[in-house]
Amino acid sequence: MNTISITTSQNIELEYDLGSLGDRIIARILDFIVLFAYGIIIFVIVEYGNLGRAEDGDRWLLILLVALPVVFYDLLSEIFLNGQSAGKKIMGIKVISLDGNQASFSQYLIRWLFRIVDFSLSGSVVALIMVAVTERKQRLGDLVAGTVLVKTKPRIQMSDTIFHAIHEDDYQVIYPEVINLRDQDIQLIKEILKSVTESGNSILAFQAQQKVEQVLNIHSQHTDSKSFLNTVLADYNYLTSKL
Repeated sequence: MNTISITTSQNIELEYDLGSLGDRIIARILDFIVLFAYGIIIFVIVEYGNLGRAEDGDRWLLILLVALPVVFYDLLSEIFLNGQSAGKKIMGIKVISLDGNQASFSQYLIRWLFRIVDFSLSGSVVALIMVAVTERKQRLGDLVAGTVLVKTKPRIQMSDTIFHAIHEDDYQVIYPEVINLRDQDIQLIKEILKSVTESGNSILAFQAQQKVEQVLNIHSQHTDSKSFLNTVLADYNYLTSKL
């Protein structure tokens, strides 16, 4: 299984590619480079700056405090960067909850705590084996936290579905009869509109308008076919979202 289906709040099903083992490894290497660079910068500051002249006890305490961002790098990155670290962002992968929503703080925390088992104690062997053998390519921390790594770009875009964005809070339905259409009909109308936009063939839109009017026994209140079909899409999505 290399994909996972996520149902959005609009009840639209999107399909994402799972983050592969290779994606994870490269992302981790990139994160290591970031942390290594950070470590060098801190070393230079401590050794050659004024901080290097501090008493030994204070100096080690300072080093410890400065090193804390390294220890908490993964946890803080995922919390504040919406499930991504620098490496994950470059590789185009992110952590999400299995229900398709952004992972919660507790889920990020569990993933971070299980890094001890997945990476530190096992030398990354546990993580490598789990990602390789589990259906959703999850390491142990993902399984316990209920998270998964996916490509940030869904395989199926919202524009490929029947979803049609409605921005008005006080939207007024013009053609309530559209509730009698099927999802397949709406998908076909959307594909026709896309074809008309790309080809400029307004006759195709007019023919689609005539068919919709005939099926629903309605008459267009718009001056052009494209506006009519776009309104049909918007009405349908608004009405079905209220069911």
